[in-house]
Amino acid sequence: MCGIVGAVVAGSGAPRLEEAVASLHHRGPDDRGIWREAEAQLGFARLSIIDLSASGHQPMASPDGRYVIVFNGEIYNFPELRSELDAARESFCGHSDTEVLLRVFAREGLERTLAKLRGMFAFAVWDRQERTLSLARDRLGVKPLVYAETAGGFIFASEIQALFALDPALSRDPDFRGLDHFLTFQYIPAPMSGFAAIRKLPPAHAMTVKNGRVLRIFRYWDLDRIERSSLGFAEACEGLRDQVLEATRLRLVSDVPLGAFLSGGIDSSITVAAMARLGASPLKTFSIGFEDERFNELPFAREVALHLGTDHREMMVKADAVSIMPKMIDHLGEPLADNSVMPTFYVSQFARTGVTVALTGDGGDEVFAGYRRFYQIRRLEWLAKRGLLPLWRGLRRVTVALEDRARPGKRRRSFPASRADEMLTLQGLARYKHLLAFFTDQEKASVLTPELRERIGRSATTDYLGAHFGRAGEDVLNRYLSLDLTTYLPEDILFKVDITSMANSLECRSPFLDHKLIEFAASLPGRYKLSAAGRHKHILKEAFADWLPRGFMDRPKKGFSVPLSRWLKDDLADVLRDSLVQKRTLAHWFRQDVVERYVEEHVSGRASHSTKLWPLLILATWVERFRVNV
Repeated sequence: MCGIVGAVVAGSGAPRLEEAVASLHHRGPDDRGIWREAEAQLGFARLSIIDLSASGHQPMASPDGRYVIVFNGEIYNFPELRSELDAARESFCGHSDTEVLLRVFAREGLERTLAKLRGMFAFAVWDRQERTLSLARDRLGVKPLVYAETAGGFIFASEIQALFALDPALSRDPDFRGLDHFLTFQYIPAPMSGFAAIRKLPPAHAMTVKNGRVLRIFRYWDLDRIERSSLGFAEACEGLRDQVLEATRLRLVSDVPLGAFLSGGIDSSITVAAMARLGASPLKTFSIGFEDERFNELPFAREVALHLGTDHREMMVKADAVSIMPKMIDHLGEPLADNSVMPTFYVSQFARTGVTVALTGDGGDEVFAGYRRFYQIRRLEWLAKRGLLPLWRGLRRVTVALEDRARPGKRRRSFPASRADEMLTLQGLARYKHLLAFFTDQEKASVLTPELRERIGRSATTDYLGAHFGRAGEDVLNRYLSLDLTTYLPEDILFKVDITSMANSLECRSPFLDHKLIEFAASLPGRYKLSAAGRHKHILKEAFADWLPRGFMDRPKKGFSVPLSRWLKDDLADVLRDSLVQKRTLAHWFRQDVVERYVEEHVSGRASHSTKLWPLLILATWVERFRVNV
């Protein structure tokens, strides 16, 4: 796990490679390397995981000197690939997966190599003969890769801040379409970034560069091509157990101490249980909690740790965690308003005191329908298909009225009383977008300045979802799971985990992100994952019920979040007023009167605007720290 940077210079430019590598020290504190030749320049910061010797040093050249690679990630099936190379009488200098990857590339070329890889990766290979640069990103988008085409040529890196270190003159104009997506989804999806000059290579994509310009970008893996399975439920449970065990086994290979996050949720608990069954020893687990019991899952994590006999460690997180956000934004390089960035940073920092690699449960919710929104959208699609939406709207009107009568003394509500009610009048993917939105289209229209609305133009947020909406037959749930796997999972969850863990020089691996496991799960009927009765992660809970304490699987889901509303009201009140009111940081983009009303109503306790104020505070902090042109 490392940081990579590089450039293909078109003219006489001289990228500041040493400064860029130094900016990625947190991603690779164990070693640094730089390689230059004519127009090509590659840099590397290493976190040593496999083959700690000098044989794993990068940039690494092939034996014939034709190819030079920088690689961030892990190729989990490298022993199998090495066996094939051994049979072909290849000889090796060390035992790193980097060397194996480079040898496969030299033999097979870019596309055939990508088809063979099982892992998480972002890499770049310079071909000294053809004078071309090949770059690729893993199927799920676990590892990031950002780039820019400038007058001086092509530059790339693991993080946006490294691009500015490479080229300080890189434009700091914002990508206004990206900001529009951020307000809706709390993240900016690839290929966009927060900056108009910077692009992100999408997951499951590769590209080639020549003479400082992008020649080709292509997709090499598509979940929609997976064939449907005919397995019965019991057989599917057995197959799923095998898949999880195999994916976990592959992720236990390490030459440095290894442990796991244990949140107290189902996915991380299954991961730790699989590690225990595979004989991982010592099995170190790490959990964090909050003083606010609504967000504290430490008792559940403790129960699982005791059941599995792990070497368990815990830490309480207090409100001063918000002090890390400026640092996180420096690493993120663009706005990301997922407040779980804070606890993820802290659990990574905590785990790094005992291990260098941590297994996680990331991906379980998106693969096996762990969110309530999957039930809501499936129900709505079922009603719409049968022409029952008008009847359902009428029933909801009556229900809301009856609920008001049953709650005397509380504020009366009117229909529509929830996001799920509001989307009853919408069509197609606009319904799902409304369910996800932090700022709805209507709310954006009321808070954006005319200047920002003009810069954005026609909003493309619904189009974005449509471009990723799966073609997985008539199975409604599988189509929405595919949508989440290619949007929310890589652009929010995996981006967050990579940045927060690598900020602490910690490598994170998740068995649920194994593409073979995901292909298996995608082949199964949606009803296996979300039962007809609305049981989320149905097959996951049934397949692994006997691995964990009795009754553990069906406790209410809490999620990995923080008491944000209270923090914004109390601990962050001064920060909100300073940035959004006194400095008027966002006044060019947002109506100042509306922003000030959000702040005063929330701080006074008259109303809760945390889902609006947190994205605005993140955006303002990003503008200030990156000197964004407003």
